[in-house]
Amino acid sequence: MASSVGPSRARKVTLRDVAQLAGVSVATASKALNGRDEVSEETRRRVTEVAERLAFTPNTLAQSILAGRSGTVGLLTNDLDGRFSLPILMGAEDAFGAGQMSVFLCDAREDAIREQHHLKALLGRRVDGLIVVGSKTDPRPPLGSKVPVPVVYAYAPSTDPADSSVVVDNVRAGRAAVEHLLATGRRHVAHVSGDVSYSAARDRAAGAGAALAEAGLDHVGPVRYGSWSEAWGRAAVAALLDADEPVDAVVCGSDQIARGVLDALRDRGVRVPDDVAVVGFDNWEPMISGSRPGLTSVDMRFQDMGRRAAERLFAALDGSDHPGVEAIEPRLVVRGSTVPEA
Repeated sequence: MASSVGPSRARKVTLRDVAQLAGVSVATASKALNGRDEVSEETRRRVTEVAERLAFTPNTLAQSILAGRSGTVGLLTNDLDGRFSLPILMGAEDAFGAGQMSVFLCDAREDAIREQHHLKALLGRRVDGLIVVGSKTDPRPPLGSKVPVPVVYAYAPSTDPADSSVVVDNVRAGRAAVEHLLATGRRHVAHVSGDVSYSAARDRAAGAGAALAEAGLDHVGPVRYGSWSEAWGRAAVAALLDADEPVDAVVCGSDQIARGVLDALRDRGVRVPDDVAVVGFDNWEPMISGSRPGLTSVDMRFQDMGRRAAERLFAALDGSDHPGVEAIEPRLVVRGSTVPEA
């Protein structure tokens, strides 16, 4: 009587299989696959080729145990709408590598008590490190000296110079906006910004003012500070036009303000960019996507910020701390609000 047997399950390829086929010890194979310096490039190449050929998948749990790490990182944010924290998270995950580290995201909602609660919860999960994201660029108090894991601050720097922080260069961003406008022939530049209590608003105005001064120019009227809203953009530019001063460009403290400025200019029959050019900040997709014409904006490169924060955290985990503040240089994205679209 014939008997039938179900399909046999393929045996999982082990590190020992890779080591044997590559002609090295298990320890050497492990070092080669984990990027350790103790092996030659030739050995590393040979082990890597064998691992790829065998479709070897490392046991990440075992790797974490051997390394004394959990393979998790906490991202603690005070950015309520995810405007800054989500791109920063995406950049951090890119740097951590797919499947290499898991990220726990917690929103403290600008509440110090909630922040401490989330901190305790993340430490209870034995995260290997923390990235702390602020809701604005003003320096913030550190989490404290008793946090047992490395911490990197992103967007809002720590007030402690011994901490590691990655921030945007808002002064350079303001300068870039005005330099672009001057390069397109504009000479009568107004500035409508957000809440003056935010260092981002003041820093962007400082950079813009410096670029104008170097060209022998000044703002049209004072810098108009208000709220970070479309409504403020509409109201501010209406007052600007009613002042009956020549204006051929408006620097807006954010993309939201710029959207309001564009609406008000259109309502007044002012052509953009023919009569007045408009520049925003942040290159924020929800604002950019509905803008007509397309809004020229200074991209603060939040994903790059997250990537750098993750790289700094990796370095700290490896015992190579980098205290101090690193500023990410912004980049200008030119669209139809400053240069006529073809």
